[in-house]
Amino acid sequence: MILSTERLTLREWRDADRAPFAAMSADPDVMRYLRALPTRQACDQWIDFQIKHFAEHGFGFWVVEDRATGAFLGATGLFKVFFDAPFTPAVETGWRLARAAWGQGIATEAARASLTFGFDELGLDEIIAYAAPANGASQSVMRKLGMIRDEASDFDHPRVEADSPLRRQVMYRLPREVWARSEMP
Repeated sequence: MILSTERLTLREWRDADRAPFAAMSADPDVMRYLRALPTRQACDQWIDFQIKHFAEHGFGFWVVEDRATGAFLGATGLFKVFFDAPFTPAVETGWRLARAAWGQGIATEAARASLTFGFDELGLDEIIAYAAPANGASQSVMRKLGMIRDEASDFDHPRVEADSPLRRQVMYRLPREVWARSEMP
C-alpha cells in the first residue's frame, strides 16, 4: 500500500529503513516527547510491530520519504490504541520525523494523507491524536488537521512511568463529519 502527496510517498517498511529509523530515534530532540526506543533492537521491534499491524489491520505507520529523492524522512500513520482508556476502542494518528524534515509542513501533509485513508478507505467514524502537554509542535499539527481539543478526555498514559513528564497526555479528536466539512471545496 502506497499513498502519495505532492512531495511525499508513504509506503510500507523495508529492511533498508531500519538503520535510518534507528538513527532518527537516537536523536534526543526527535524523541523528546515520545516513548524512548533506546536500542537498535527496540527500534527494530517498533518497526516489526508496524509490519504486523499492517498485516492484521490493513493500516499502520508508513515510512515517509521524499518523493523526489527517496530520502527517509520519518514515519506517520494510523494504528489501533492497544490500552484501556475511556476513549477506547480508538484509532490514533501520529508522526515522528527526522529533525531535517521539521518546519516544512511535512508532518501535516503526511498526516493528512493518513487521515484521508482512514476516513475514505477504512470508513472510520473518528480518528484521535494525543501528545504531551509540552509538545506544542504536535498540537499545532493536530489543529492544522482540523482536530478538536477535548480537554475532558486528557489522560495519564498507562504505558508511561508515573513520574514521567510524558505520562499526562492532551487529547484531540477528528470526527468524520468535521473532516468531511474541511475537505469540501
